[in-house]
Amino acid sequence: MNRLIKTAALVPLLAATQALQAADTGKALVEINCTSCHSDAVYTRENRRITTLEGLKNQVKRCELSLGLKWFDDDVNAVTSYLNTNYYHFK
Repeated sequence: MNRLIKTAALVPLLAATQALQAADTGKALVEINCTSCHSDAVYTRENRRITTLEGLKNQVKRCELSLGLKWFDDDVNAVTSYLNTNYYHFK
């Protein structure tokens, strides 16, 4: 039983660690790939084309395909999450 309690206590820590790694991955992918086409001003402009979280994810996928990248779904999700957290703030 004691082992189960210790394991259960580690689950939130593991989840937090994975979230931080995803945020770092998203940021790195944006800095390496997205800024080769545009600055971050595109995310903060007044008349943004992206108006939903799903729209943001679809745009990330379009950009990935346009650049010929071979991202995994986790990479697309990390970039989407990073952009949403830092610029878009969709729920």
